[in-house]
Amino acid sequence: MARYVFITGGVVSSLGKGLASAALGALLQARGFSVRLCKLDPYLNVDPGTMSPYQHGEVFVTDDGAETILDLGHYERFTGRPARQADNITTGRIYQEIIAKERRGDFLGATVQVIPHVTDAIKAFVTTGNEDVDFVLCEIGGTVGDIEGLPFFEAIRQLGNELPRGDTAFIHLTLVPFIPSAGELKTKPTQHSVKELRSIGIQPDVLLCRADRPLPSDERRKIALFCNVRPEAVIQALDVQSIYDVPIAYHREGLDRELLAAFGITNAPEPDLRMWQEISETVAEPDGEVTVAIVGKYTGLKDAYKSLNEALVHGGIANKVKVNLEWIESQVFESENPAAYLEDVNGILVPGGFGERGAEARSTRLAMPAPADFPIFGICFGMQMAVVEVARDLAGIEGASSTEFGPTEEPVIGLMTEWMRGEELERREQNGDLGGTMRLGAYDAVLAKGSEVAKIYGARVSPSNHRHRYEVNMRYRNKLEAAGLRFSGLSPDGLLPEIVEIPEHPWFIGVQFHPELKSRPFAPHPLFKSFIGAAVEQSRLV
Repeated sequence: MARYVFITGGVVSSLGKGLASAALGALLQARGFSVRLCKLDPYLNVDPGTMSPYQHGEVFVTDDGAETILDLGHYERFTGRPARQADNITTGRIYQEIIAKERRGDFLGATVQVIPHVTDAIKAFVTTGNEDVDFVLCEIGGTVGDIEGLPFFEAIRQLGNELPRGDTAFIHLTLVPFIPSAGELKTKPTQHSVKELRSIGIQPDVLLCRADRPLPSDERRKIALFCNVRPEAVIQALDVQSIYDVPIAYHREGLDRELLAAFGITNAPEPDLRMWQEISETVAEPDGEVTVAIVGKYTGLKDAYKSLNEALVHGGIANKVKVNLEWIESQVFESENPAAYLEDVNGILVPGGFGERGAEARSTRLAMPAPADFPIFGICFGMQMAVVEVARDLAGIEGASSTEFGPTEEPVIGLMTEWMRGEELERREQNGDLGGTMRLGAYDAVLAKGSEVAKIYGARVSPSNHRHRYEVNMRYRNKLEAAGLRFSGLSPDGLLPEIVEIPEHPWFIGVQFHPELKSRPFAPHPLFKSFIGAAVEQSRLV
């Protein structure tokens, strides 16, 4: 039977609940336990798919086609366990399902209320499908005291009473700030946060205290005394050099030991952290470094490209180099010469995005400043802009554009209205809903024999996750291939382009999917490993 760990947060947001949950999952795995991680999000959106990246960072897409919060990316990267649609739920989705039931008459005339109907739905989400795991780690978004989060806190409070005694534990993440004018760490914010949590019936078993300096023993004892926990269960969570140091740091502080103690487990084997130690050492002591320019729309918020950022780090780990990222807002290239921004870079990556803003910079000027040996990587929208550039500059299709930007006589990129998902036909309409209507989830790509990507993957078929509404128009394939662009990866039915490359270029690859979503620190994605390898070679030519 699964045991349940609920991770809550207080004082302020963005303290790292998702990272803490992922690191704890990795530690439990290293001790031989199986885990599932899930996230409860209190906002009213059905999912984050229609949100601006500036609101909640990137949208992480699962294999089964769910648009989820970026924390699920941390879960996958740290545990290697693929996230599912059933691992992320929002208030909006819960209410959507409850209202649909009410309209059908499923409640048999009862008054539909937050308690018990909403809380029962939350509890069912948490406790369903856990037959194959030892621990379920459930992170609650937001902070204690948020009005929208109250149904979730009430639901996990109820679970603490309803599940067998000893099968639940609560971890609360708080901030212990240092006040320079006073010259000391302040424990009062943590005390008030725990008081708020206890006022709704939840007593934390472990406190994870974020601080920018070590917690003195007196402060730990004070926190333990006023928060009603054992002093050993007050765990300091200090800043580390790399997020991949977190499992090692948390184990050193005793987080996994104290959690297991809360369940009465005292004989668990010590965790095997050799893999994490190797990763940590590689990140801390690289053999060299390269610089990659990321030319995108949302560079003002790095979390908008969280998985991409980490996948580049993984590529660096695979090549034993540090990867420096030069974030460049694509709009600046529409009015300025891009060469000045790219003088010291060893590769260009153009990521996904939506809308016309900055598109011209990423199409007509994508490769112009790059010498022949400069590796260029286009992902999703970046691939489409690379195709538009090839169409305009090499194939002579002057009006080449995307219908995403409005009507065009040369729709090299167009709206995808129907495609096959397995044996089912998916259809979309021009003016239909935006949420959940893209080509989402894992699809196979059949790789052309002898192509660069086939060599990189070492296989003929590659699955990867998609999130897009527009496709390269196959009516232009012959013109584009005559201009030097190779369609080196197609959908199994041959109708949808998945990968393009320029064989005459040392490294020029565009992919319609998002390979960054499937990269792991201990298993870097082949494309990122190859891209950073090409950047290393370019750095040696300078």
